[in-house]
Amino acid sequence: MEIITGVERRRRWRVEDKLRIVAETEQPGACFIEVSRRHEVCRSLLWNWRRQVRRGTLRSDPAPIFLPVRLTGPAAVEANQPLSPTPSRPVPAASDGNIEITLADGTRIRTGHDVSLATLRRVLAALRG
Repeated sequence: MEIITGVERRRRWRVEDKLRIVAETEQPGACFIEVSRRHEVCRSLLWNWRRQVRRGTLRSDPAPIFLPVRLTGPAAVEANQPLSPTPSRPVPAASDGNIEITLADGTRIRTGHDVSLATLRRVLAALRG
């Protein structure tokens, strides 16, 4: 029997530890309850971490950063901004509502306007790794 005499405090879990414990629950043949007992984690908290991992809100990679955007062509005129000089390579018009992202290494991603944010995050994470 364990007697706690002092003030019980919340444990602080590092992101890496959370991800490692969640990964254990997803191994073939793993028992969710046993994993939670072994790491002394409340089952509801472990379910919450698992849900966060699946949504992409709990991850070890750094959060995305915003980069400057330059509008060219008709979009710049509509936004009351001056047109920038003609780019060195032709840029196709995106009249169909598609999104095109060109990364610094020259990798180009083209997708429809209806792509989910979670899907786009997974694709960008895969390209970084």
